[in-house]
Amino acid sequence: MTTTAVGIDIGGTGIKGAIVDVATGELLTDRKKLATPDGGKPDDILDTVLALFDELGDVSADAPVGVCFPAIILNGRTMSAANVSKKWIGLEAEKLFEQKLGRDIHFVNDADAAGVAEARYGAAVGAKGLTILTTLGTGIGSAMLFNGVLIPNSELGHLELDGHDAEHLASTSAKEKDDLSWTEWAKRLQRYYEHLEFVFSPDLLLVGGGISKSSDEFLPLLKLRTPIKPAMLRNNAGIVGAAALAVA
Repeated sequence: MTTTAVGIDIGGTGIKGAIVDVATGELLTDRKKLATPDGGKPDDILDTVLALFDELGDVSADAPVGVCFPAIILNGRTMSAANVSKKWIGLEAEKLFEQKLGRDIHFVNDADAAGVAEARYGAAVGAKGLTILTTLGTGIGSAMLFNGVLIPNSELGHLELDGHDAEHLASTSAKEKDDLSWTEWAKRLQRYYEHLEFVFSPDLLLVGGGISKSSDEFLPLLKLRTPIKPAMLRNNAGIVGAAALAVA
């Protein structure tokens, strides 16, 4: 089995990629990044991914390729669209990428890819029972893993919380929009994570997203029965997880 794969992480503002050693989770090349085209339309993103792929250099023709994307993924179709064009909804995205790149790919939700990366190489290595990763950013992405096995498309940022989508109250963008202090934001996070505990009884909670680098500012303010800690792989998590799933 090959231990080298390509991981591509498509986001609302940037598209990142690298060649990954899936035995260790380490990047074998520099991480390349191009801006997500304005509007995030399918053809424009496909062209940008192809340009990014070219920047990675000499990629073996039989190297597995994983692509993660901010959407619910069912049988290779994108069934939702977060911070990209609504034209993605219902598209056979996996097939479109395979045609554009001229090779087989594995297509997966971006938070799910990050969760797999943390389970294999990061903060959830060896974790037993139910691990829930939440990525705090423009919204709240999520990944659920039981004994390291992914339960895909969880979308826990859309749980109803006090009459609202949870991500509208507790995401990083909500903190910024409402100009919340760390303490004020932590009160919302407390409410959100208590709700996750009540509904799912997880064994471990992980917090990812760019804000996780400041986890010392807010995680100590939370009082939960479940251990909660920052994710480890940060901006590389989607790339690494997508590559790992392409090999699995």
